[in-house]
Amino acid sequence: MPGADKKADAPSSAGGNSGGSSRAVRQIRSGGEPSSTAGSGSGVNSSTGKGSVSGGSNITSSSNSVIRFKTTFRNTIYDTMLRRGWKETTESDWDFYWADREYIYELLDTVHLENTQRVNHYRNGRELCRKDLLIKNLKRAKRQMDKKASELDTTLGSYDFFPVTYILPGEYAIFVEEFKRNQGVWIMKPIGKAQGKGIFLFTKLSQISDWRTDFRWRPENQQVETYVVQRYISSPYLVGGKKFDLRLYALVPSFFPLEIYLFRGGFARFTNSRYSNNHSDIANSFIHLTNVAVQKTSDNYNKQHGGKWDLRNLKLYMMSKHGPERVNKLFYEIQLVIIKSLLSVEKIIMNDKHCFELYGYDIMIDENLKPWLLEVNASPSLSANTSSDYQLKCGMLNDMLDIIDLESRRPEGVVKEHVGGFDLVYRDGNVVKKNEGCMYTTFLGADWQRTPATRTGGTNST
Repeated sequence: MPGADKKADAPSSAGGNSGGSSRAVRQIRSGGEPSSTAGSGSGVNSSTGKGSVSGGSNITSSSNSVIRFKTTFRNTIYDTMLRRGWKETTESDWDFYWADREYIYELLDTVHLENTQRVNHYRNGRELCRKDLLIKNLKRAKRQMDKKASELDTTLGSYDFFPVTYILPGEYAIFVEEFKRNQGVWIMKPIGKAQGKGIFLFTKLSQISDWRTDFRWRPENQQVETYVVQRYISSPYLVGGKKFDLRLYALVPSFFPLEIYLFRGGFARFTNSRYSNNHSDIANSFIHLTNVAVQKTSDNYNKQHGGKWDLRNLKLYMMSKHGPERVNKLFYEIQLVIIKSLLSVEKIIMNDKHCFELYGYDIMIDENLKPWLLEVNASPSLSANTSSDYQLKCGMLNDMLDIIDLESRRPEGVVKEHVGGFDLVYRDGNVVKKNEGCMYTTFLGADWQRTPATRTGGTNST
């Protein structure tokens, strides 16, 4: 997750409208987290049921009540909610709560939520977003497809979009055997860190042997830190000689039935230094890691564009080099990667009518125009380091809130195919396709622009 989101002082309490019922209040004081109201766990239900699907993004009547929100962040999500006319509250009468994963997990386990309350994480969302659990679920889905492929599997294609990966220390012996058969560059990633922290590349087992002697591997240390080790993608697609990855956004309002909205916009995150696969450059993070948190420490970091390039501009550039048909195929394959990753956890994530999730997907493209899934972020950075970054994130978040529809503007049971820059790409076992006869099979990378948003006064969005 590039960049760290700025947090405000935590509100004093969280909880649902009591509606006449009495509840015991339990304060969560540790680490400056908000307090919560204890009660029974929230019910597990479909958020939308089997409603009809409608094209277009028109919203019908508007509710007169003001939405009350709580959040621990001061960035684009905060600005967007204020711009919609929502009111921030420090009381327990909130309608919408946007907070860190760990706090939302705690909230869902201890607080009875009212029917109208929504939170921004699913109860066990780490199944998709923790690096080791993501790999386990993808490998399981791949085995199931290899054993018995369904008609949907045939449509989606195989699970060949993630690098050869092992989870350490548990699979160390298996990894060593694979390494001896296929030497090359490998990359180590700690499962519990973000922003490129703790990541390193290696080409020799002696380099990992040095790492194994670290205190984290001592037998007396019960809390052994888990890593994933992956075959490094050594031949990435380059623009101007530089490596990049894509940050894309997928919204899941429901896991039962599974609904996936994909945002048309996004951006490429570039390294500051030109790419080199020489072993002498293996430790240079400015060559190999695209994380903004890493790249902005470079002496030649450009604050004006932040090392980012709009997804639409990248797509147009690639079309000029490879042709529209080939690039459309690539972007549709990226869309399928996102769908298949979510299908791998469809029956594992505990659906809850109070929950939704906005995922930040990191995708790498190699020199053969093949997409690779690097990781999925449950808390993608919503801070903005450039004006265009601010416009994209505010626009995307406003469209997301239109889909969540706390104002009840949309007729009950109606599922919109297109809402602002979001497009419904999968619902209840069906891949949503564009109109027959259109040469483009995905809206990903298409224009999403709208009236520019202006920064809300007093908001830190850096």
